[in-house]
Amino acid sequence: MGNRGHIAERRKTRPAVLGGVIAVVVGGAGFGAYALSGGGAAEDGTRTASTQQQAETRTGPLSAAEVTTTAERFLTAWQSGKVSEAAAATDDPKAAAALLTGYAKDARIEDLTLTAGTRAGDEVPFSVKGTVAYEGLGKPLAYDSTLTVIRRAGDGAPRVDWRAAVVHPDLKDGDRLVTGEAGTPPVKALDRNGGELTTAKYPSLGTVLDSLREKYGEQAGGTAGVELRVVRGKESEKAELSDKTLLELREGTPGTVRTTLDPSLQAAAEAQVAKKARASLVALRASTGEILAVANSSHGFNTAFQGSLAPGSTMKVVTASLLLDKGLAAMDEKHPCPKYFSYGGWKFQNLDKFQIDDGTFRASFARSCNTAFISQAPELEDDDLTEQSQQVFGLAKNDWQVGVPTFDGAVPVQSKAPMAASLIGQGGVRMNPLNMASVSATVRAGVFRQPYLVSPEVDGRKLATAARTMSAGTLAQLRELMSYTATAGTAAEAMAGVSGEIGAKTGSAEVDGQKKPNGWFTAYRGDLAAAGVVQQGGHGGSTAGPLVAALLKSGG
Repeated sequence: MGNRGHIAERRKTRPAVLGGVIAVVVGGAGFGAYALSGGGAAEDGTRTASTQQQAETRTGPLSAAEVTTTAERFLTAWQSGKVSEAAAATDDPKAAAALLTGYAKDARIEDLTLTAGTRAGDEVPFSVKGTVAYEGLGKPLAYDSTLTVIRRAGDGAPRVDWRAAVVHPDLKDGDRLVTGEAGTPPVKALDRNGGELTTAKYPSLGTVLDSLREKYGEQAGGTAGVELRVVRGKESEKAELSDKTLLELREGTPGTVRTTLDPSLQAAAEAQVAKKARASLVALRASTGEILAVANSSHGFNTAFQGSLAPGSTMKVVTASLLLDKGLAAMDEKHPCPKYFSYGGWKFQNLDKFQIDDGTFRASFARSCNTAFISQAPELEDDDLTEQSQQVFGLAKNDWQVGVPTFDGAVPVQSKAPMAASLIGQGGVRMNPLNMASVSATVRAGVFRQPYLVSPEVDGRKLATAARTMSAGTLAQLRELMSYTATAGTAAEAMAGVSGEIGAKTGSAEVDGQKKPNGWFTAYRGDLAAAGVVQQGGHGGSTAGPLVAALLKSGG
């Protein structure tokens, strides 16, 4: 890795620039000695008995002077390479010292200039400019960050609220910045037709491209470059976040990885999610499991693949297959849909407290009657839904080998009221658009095909399989139920104009603390299956539904 040198000693010592005004460095301490409006205690560590008592009892909102002085103290010390002084200006000196030390020694960032912007309450934005230097290579670095000043627990002294994101906004706590030869060579990701996939063309694919590099960089035939990158810590790894390149000093030679993405469908998915905040979409080829499109309106986390959200009534597709398999429902037989149904101490109801008198299961499915499903809970074993999800739909076994990290759904074994809630996609059930697109694909194809983004032939992965398939009778009824819902039920408005063999199911999932539910929609048209969620959007038929339907229309 070469001789790193002593960056802190080489650094020029300059005062931090606050709001366009140069702060005076007093006695080499690296921060200005301001008199605080509430007490007059200097922030240079020297206190009289009276100021000590004041510091110990400081409460209430921070004054402008306290925020400004604390920010100046931290930024000037950091800029000057005085790590211990900068760390002492935070509420977690140990963690701050470790990351700030690594900023110079591991990230190789020198000639640092920190310029504070205009204070906004207890927050101070600031810009960072420096040079990343590594074995004769050098490149300018510039970015913006923000710090927040709080009162330290115990004595109320103002301190920078320490978070790794203060150092760089892409850092999570436990992450590090490192400059050196890249751990993995870069990759050029290709769509199914051989065209290059870039974030400039497809903004949603940033997390996917990072994950492809991490998994396939070593075997794709490229050579590593030199870069400044975020190296993820334990917490980020638990969240399945990949290392991230921030600055390339020398480009590596990329290898190539071909994906299953369809360029026209990917473009269509990007256009659809851009219409809604917090929207996510996935499209699959039902007969093979090939992922044709994935898009999120928020680009920092791949909710479409890794989200863990209650799927609401879209889960009724799985539950309906269970009830049909067990003879607890039949498409055109009478089925109860009361206004309320109580089970396990909970009282369940339908949207707007509707009921269907003398209705069939077809009518209950199409109108998404909650109590029609909840009413069958007394006839089920606690693990029935879990087994159906795993054995028929391939969900919730944590064994999908997609080619990038995914969450494969969760359907825990529950009892009493939580078990009943899981039948309508609440309780402990958790899914994402990839999972729910796979559910529609399973119904359309008649068998579970594990979704994948990179062909298993590339690296010899073994794709997950399901233990069994639905009976022919169950499958035929389930397809008819989804078709009827798409043409005459809650999905009809969204699916208007979608031709061919179609099926759909809407969903709305209540989430504690949200004013509006998450809106879900899963559907298929011919061999194309798709699903989407709009978080805090409202009912699935009017939020996620139009996005999914537009994607199905663009699929040919």
